[in-house]
Amino acid sequence: MTRISYEFFPPKSLEACFRLWDTINALAPTCPDFVSVTYGAGGTTRQLTHEAVTTINKSTGLRVAAHLTCVDASRDETLEIARSYAEAGITDLVALRGDMPGGGAFAPHPDGFASSIELIEALAATGDFTLRVGAYPDRHPDSLTAQADVDWLKRKVDAGASEALTQFFFDPATFLRFRDRCAAAGIDAPIVPGILPIESWKGVRKFATACGMEIPGWLDDAYQTAERDNRQELLSTALCVELCDKLISEGVDKLHFYTLNKPHLTRDVVHALGLAPEPELDQVA
Repeated sequence: MTRISYEFFPPKSLEACFRLWDTINALAPTCPDFVSVTYGAGGTTRQLTHEAVTTINKSTGLRVAAHLTCVDASRDETLEIARSYAEAGITDLVALRGDMPGGGAFAPHPDGFASSIELIEALAATGDFTLRVGAYPDRHPDSLTAQADVDWLKRKVDAGASEALTQFFFDPATFLRFRDRCAAAGIDAPIVPGILPIESWKGVRKFATACGMEIPGWLDDAYQTAERDNRQELLSTALCVELCDKLISEGVDKLHFYTLNKPHLTRDVVHALGLAPEPELDQVA
């Protein structure tokens, strides 16, 4: 049985808080392995992330992973955040370099971790956490070559990471080629494909372009037609199901969904794939 997990982001307003809990309530019955909560660029949601993670952990029974980055914090500050998670019973972290606020080249804090490798090593040394890391089937904007992304992931695993969650992608072959390169490099940790059900093609396309990702030309035509016929959601569901089904047929046994705190499309995909347990029917006396 293919296992699933979800990513949420912390709410910044009362309305967003309700939307997060609606999302959790909609997806919890699908029995995910874990859920994760992101960390804003430059640590801008540091406290919000902590509050969301600890609240989900206390209130839902879901296994929850907190994102932690190197940006805009000293080593001591970062490790204190990690300790606070451990004290709250959070034993899963997603360790990332992180993005600078407003974009631009990464610049480490003068007293901070200079890279995700250093962060992973320090967190692994505590012995308190299961560590997940990012991976990039399409070349990361800061990487000179595709192989550099594989080599960097190998260093993350050697530093103590036990699993990798990839950036989303459009073509299953993109992930499968990356998986093959990682295997050839001796990476034995699970590499879980990141899946983004497309709520808004315009928004996804803009983000993918900024990340330097390859965008199949036919997708523009498909969404233009779907928008004309008011069938964008139907197209997105079909495309995501097809992508996941192809990955599963190639031996992928875990999928990590980027929900954007909008549960319905993700839930439809999970149910269409048969990955959610059947609801229990009330017993008739």
